[in-house]
Amino acid sequence: MFFRTEAGNEPVREWLRNLSLREKKIIGADILAVQWKWPIGKPLVDSLGSGLWEIRSSLGDRIARTFFIVVDEEIILLHGIIKKSRTAPKQELDLARKRQSNYQKQQTS
Repeated sequence: MFFRTEAGNEPVREWLRNLSLREKKIIGADILAVQWKWPIGKPLVDSLGSGLWEIRSSLGDRIARTFFIVVDEEIILLHGIIKKSRTAPKQELDLARKRQSNYQKQQTS
């Protein structure tokens, strides 16, 4: 399931649309593997703490990260990036955590 902003946008869906067909297939297959085999661990999935997880997709010369949470055994895709360094930039993690918080608020209101 895709996180939806209050404006109705689905950031991960929009991010995926801008990727090449090859990259979409790889990331899509990895997301599907997580959905069907949850819980799953490294190297495909890693915990970032406080209920935030990342799917690590190898795109050959690039690495994609799809940040998600699990709610009632369903994964909620919050944010996606193509990494340029070893670690995910703090601002990207902060955005994923903000969307996590927003999703939780949406569910309680």
